[in-house]
Amino acid sequence: MAIETTTANGQHYEVPTPIMAAVLGSLMKYSGCLFLNDKEMLAQAEVNMLQSYVDKADIKMINYIPMPSCGWGSATLFLARRLPDATIIGFSNSKTQKEHIVAKAKEQGLGNVRVITGDVIDYEFEHESFDRILSVSHVKNYELLMVKTARALRPCGHFFVDVFGHRDTPYHFQEDWMSTHFLTGGTMPSQDLLPYFQEDLTVQTQWWVDGHHYRITAEHWVLNWKANKYKVWPHLVGAYREENASAWFNRWLGYYLAISEMFEYGEGKTYGVIHLFTKRRNSPPQVRE
Repeated sequence: MAIETTTANGQHYEVPTPIMAAVLGSLMKYSGCLFLNDKEMLAQAEVNMLQSYVDKADIKMINYIPMPSCGWGSATLFLARRLPDATIIGFSNSKTQKEHIVAKAKEQGLGNVRVITGDVIDYEFEHESFDRILSVSHVKNYELLMVKTARALRPCGHFFVDVFGHRDTPYHFQEDWMSTHFLTGGTMPSQDLLPYFQEDLTVQTQWWVDGHHYRITAEHWVLNWKANKYKVWPHLVGAYREENASAWFNRWLGYYLAISEMFEYGEGKTYGVIHLFTKRRNSPPQVRE
């Protein structure tokens, strides 16, 4: 279902938390945010996108699990605050991310959060089933993702996906600068890729979030990264060694700039964020802008 998971951990998920805190917003949302107007800052845009998950996925049930990666817990902690009577379960292959989420949950007095550490390839939820599963991540084999998710859902459960993608063309990340340092083993999905795999789950509703939202998100990341250069430097030295700190500061800067440029391409209409809401009943999908 996923490949190069150990490499991905080193590139992103096991990166020391202070390095990611230097670039992300206050909720540590490591994916596209939603800007409802030109005056909004990153912190509000994070909330806007997380609230859109709640609305689109109709999250009112008692169990929830972000899968296959819950990142630094932006959705996990957001839902735990919004749904104090719910059991919110994060799933991550990163011990660093788990430590951060658990510490934040304790700091915020959230007793309804659990975090499971495991590899999505071989981890099975054999003794649990869920009302909602939320994925804000990329995998390699989307057919297996749908099959495995269906096994973990209750009969009336639903699966919500947030994933960036191309408007009409899926492709594998090739051996270039970006995939070498940041996206090894990755695949760019297209808007219509997941609807090809509906044997176990049926896509009920699909949304396309215009790329300019991710472009503005990445621009904020660039500004944060530059502003926090001296604050983050000791952590870069600790993670990459002193002789490599400068190169890695510029690599991360180049990565965020590349994201901004990619999502601006074609006036924000070529790349965007795909949201899908799936459930077990078979009904035709609706595409919304």
